Amino acid sequence: MLWAVFTIIAAAAQTARNAMQRELTTKLGTAGATHVRFLFGFPFAVLFLIGTMVVTKLPPPSLTTPGFWPWIVLGALSQIIATALMLSVMNRRSFVAATAYIKTEPVQVAVFGLVFLHDQISAGAAVAIIVATAGVLTMSIKPAAADAVRLGSTLLGLGAGAMFALSAIGYRGAILALAYPNFVVAATFALVVSLAMQAGTLTLFLALRDPLVLRRILRLWRPSMFAGLMGALGSAFWFLAFAITAASNVRTLATIEILFAQVVSTFIFKQNVSFREMCGIVLIIVGVSMLICATA
Repeated sequence: MLWAVFTIIAAAAQTARNAMQRELTTKLGTAGATHVRFLFGFPFAVLFLIGTMVVTKLPPPSLTTPGFWPWIVLGALSQIIATALMLSVMNRRSFVAATAYIKTEPVQVAVFGLVFLHDQISAGAAVAIIVATAGVLTMSIKPAAADAVRLGSTLLGLGAGAMFALSAIGYRGAILALAYPNFVVAATFALVVSLAMQAGTLTLFLALRDPLVLRRILRLWRPSMFAGLMGALGSAFWFLAFAITAASNVRTLATIEILFAQVVSTFIFKQNVSFREMCGIVLIIVGVSMLICATA
């Protein structure tokens, strides 16, 4: 059950990062706030990798490992798109509602994992995924008011969930492709490679399209550094969890991030929670509890 511990830590770190990125979006725009997590997360990921190699006394995996690159490219590019869509939703809806839309991801991860990685899930885990996702939908879908703004937010949120699902599958595929004897080194190595690709891609994009944003990012280095640290910490634990269990298990347990997001939404952003959202939270807790029992 070590994967569950890794997932809970990752979800908590990601909630902190998302909250910081949401605030940075007003100053840097969607592309700039997206770039922050990769640019400032990369140095911390390198430090994590150096630390794991010092402790384990193992060399890094080979960059020429067959099958590694297609998976890591899929994971890295999907995550860039997913993060941009997520921040766009957060600008339109409440912090917790945006997080809820994105957490429709577990069902998509389960399907993608079965198709691409042949990850098998038990009947109990499948029911847990459905219950947790039902909780997410209960929080997200409002009966009656489905105007154009809400419909647009829903589509963006579901798109973000799909891209996060593909990134999870890509990262798990990349780690498995390394076939490295130590899963901690393999996961951290994959993290460093993905962040290097993402930071380089978005730096080039912004340098060509909006160099002013790059200068603003550097001026806001202090809050950006915190977002990068939380992003790297969260990603490191996501990768560790992906290394030892099916991505569908990880992303289903990750729905507890909505509980963390609710705390942030209530106490920091002063956004109230409705009875319907509380019912959704209960379903998520039940689904997560069922998943833990099914995989224990």
